[in-house]
Amino acid sequence: MEKLLFERPVIKKVSAGMPGKFGMKTGFEVLTTIDGVPIKDLVEKYGSPLYIISEQTIREKFRSTEQIFKSKYPKVQFSWSYKTNYLDAVCKTFHQEGSWAEVVSGFEYAKALKNGVSGREIIFNGPDKSDADLKLAIENESLIHIDHFDEYYSLIEIAKKIGKKARVAIRVNMDTGIYPKWDRFGFNYENGDAWDVLNRIMSIENLELEGLHTHIGTYMLSANAYKVAASKLADLAVNLKSKYNHNIAYIDMGGGFASGNTLKGAYLPGYETIPSMENYADAITSALLSSAINKENMPLLILETGRALIDDAGYLAGTILANKRLSDGRRATVADVGVNLLFTSFWYEHEIMPAQPVSSQTEESTIYGPLCMNIDVLREAINFPIMKKGDLFVIRRIGAYNMTQWMQFITYRPRIVMIDTNGITHVIREKEDLDSIRGPERLPDHLK
Repeated sequence: MEKLLFERPVIKKVSAGMPGKFGMKTGFEVLTTIDGVPIKDLVEKYGSPLYIISEQTIREKFRSTEQIFKSKYPKVQFSWSYKTNYLDAVCKTFHQEGSWAEVVSGFEYAKALKNGVSGREIIFNGPDKSDADLKLAIENESLIHIDHFDEYYSLIEIAKKIGKKARVAIRVNMDTGIYPKWDRFGFNYENGDAWDVLNRIMSIENLELEGLHTHIGTYMLSANAYKVAASKLADLAVNLKSKYNHNIAYIDMGGGFASGNTLKGAYLPGYETIPSMENYADAITSALLSSAINKENMPLLILETGRALIDDAGYLAGTILANKRLSDGRRATVADVGVNLLFTSFWYEHEIMPAQPVSSQTEESTIYGPLCMNIDVLREAINFPIMKKGDLFVIRRIGAYNMTQWMQFITYRPRIVMIDTNGITHVIREKEDLDSIRGPERLPDHLK
């Protein structure tokens, strides 16, 4: 008789829910619909995995944030950060709400123009602007934020050659008490580089200094850091007025406001610990209003908020592929969503929820993606209900960066759908196929 394979027994703690003031929890939180549309129906129609964007959430988040800032400061303008999510449908939604475009590459600049944004309402940031990019931006009268001296010299030459003034600002980096410092971009405030380049710009006929810009970091958990930054930019503005009788048209505070996601290693959920939008607004506006800038010439306040406006509007639905036990007895669940589609899983402990009713019993699990890579881990350890092959799940707050930093790797990138304000679903980006992957390839004749 053939000897049967032996599999050692494993004893694992299974949680039935922690008791609360009203007794035992009766179940695990599930998410079955988005804006009233069943996730099951979406997956059946459009496939799994599937990105889902809520237009209603975008508009509500934008309007509430804009209202908060406008209630505290007389002149406010938002500029949508294209790198955060440059899907045309997303960008168009923000532009309909009155947002300008903030771009950091020639590609994004061209996308903004294609989306119908006026050149005068495009802010061009970033350290990599080619001469062709700069020429186009000058011709379209866009706001060019100078990042380094080499770019400054190029601007002088190009503006002189085409005989047109360039509308410029400088990006300023500074010590705001947050470490590590974001001193890679722009001109430093403390060592005098920022004031030096401002003096140079004021002496050049072909450059029109319109603003001052800073972007102090990402997922900022300190509202006070923005107060420090706004105060330092205000000081530069006051000095320009004193020395050159020149009024700055705007101060651009960049972005970096945190969303409700939870950073890896954090003890408490992000939505419980991040500053509120009121905190950010109070810090920035109080610094500007308390500064020595003449109240008759208060600059326009520009905000390039990305993550905090779009994260909550994005979802990623997927399907359970398998369950297994690891060598140490841990439960492992394999899903059809990998880190190639969820880049932010390297930063966040994403909230992953079943998309149908499940048992109240949970077990500490590791959730893996489908890629043949050991780093393809969505959650290293999560108290998760026992789900079977074919069950659906959804990941919340994924609207920022995942649809710009995703990778075509091993699997095709899936469809993206948007649910409009009437609950109607639209495909806003089609799923890849073999032709779309092979399209840019060229085969040498000797290999045909």
